Amino acid sequence: MIAKISQWILRVFGWRIEGAIPSSIKQMVIAVIPHTSNWDFPLGLLVRAAMQERISYIGKSSLFVFPVGILFKALGGIPVDRSKSNNFVDAVVEIFKQNKELRIAIAPEGTRKSVQRLKTGFYFIAKGAGIPILLTKFDFENKVVDFGEVFWPTDDQEADFEHIHQYFKGVQGKNAVFNLTV
Repeated sequence: MIAKISQWILRVFGWRIEGAIPSSIKQMVIAVIPHTSNWDFPLGLLVRAAMQERISYIGKSSLFVFPVGILFKALGGIPVDRSKSNNFVDAVVEIFKQNKELRIAIAPEGTRKSVQRLKTGFYFIAKGAGIPILLTKFDFENKVVDFGEVFWPTDDQEADFEHIHQYFKGVQGKNAVFNLTV
């Protein structure tokens, strides 16, 4: 029922979903780019419900306090200590090691503001956990959420980020176009 309602809402607002999340891959980082608006979160929730997929997201542990923490966890949130004394990447890699089936959506910009470079945490999480990255576009210009390429990080970080930047180049977010340089 929730899937049908979510599909209907997406249709009413003119959105469509392209591609798919490979069912054979049980663990992955879903890199969602660009992240330029608070609207990205409800759009992601609608898409996840419409596709009937279990996709989690990471949030700083301070967001998961009672009573709102109950809602964030119910929506698939996983609290992570992001203090300077804790290594965020290692903490998320450990979460993957503890869960044989886990897909986590991450916005690599790390903020809704315009950035010159992607943060690297999503990349090092995937490398550390030995899992792929599903490159996913939130294209507001064409109203498409595109689950595209499954990308396995290599030992050449510079080439990997060049590939990622080229894949997303020109995608229109709600408030900005993705056009970073490596």
